[in-house]
Amino acid sequence: MKILTLQGGARQKGNTATILDWVVSEVTSMGHEITSIPLHDKTIKGCLACGQCKKEADKINCIQKDDTWPILDEMVAADLVIFTSPLYFWGLAGPLKSFIDRTYSLYTGYHQPGHSSLVEGQRQALLMTGGGPYENNAEPVFAAFRKLQAPHKAINAGELYIGSCTTPENLDSEAKKKAIAFAHTIVS
Repeated sequence: MKILTLQGGARQKGNTATILDWVVSEVTSMGHEITSIPLHDKTIKGCLACGQCKKEADKINCIQKDDTWPILDEMVAADLVIFTSPLYFWGLAGPLKSFIDRTYSLYTGYHQPGHSSLVEGQRQALLMTGGGPYENNAEPVFAAFRKLQAPHKAINAGELYIGSCTTPENLDSEAKKKAIAFAHTIVS
């Protein structure tokens, strides 16, 4: 399986990156191919909602020329995409949110006959970390993620939230067990 990880967090050695490393190590050991893209250092402009991308259903047709195009190409080619982010103010980190907004260019005709998507049937997963609990904190992000699969015509492969994070050194064996179980869930 060709797997793409989209890293929304800025800290390449932070909590989210550490959990993702455990997931990547596990899925790589199962023979899957991984491409990882840290988004923090990319130029990802916000969606203009101009509708230009809706003119052709068979290709990415966004008018903005930035680092988003090659990442969207990688996404279209992937069997599984793992979206990762620390929880920032009850939401995704900015680079990942901007990128997800730009996936608007991957589908046409949503809520209409003939709805098509360049990622139809793709498996998509969400991995997040945060300082607080899931309840009254992270759940709106996961609810929004579940809604994303409808216009994408994708499959929700799995979701993982590791809360009460302080530093990567303090992530315990229970967090690692959850990461490894998540790895098996998203590729099964």
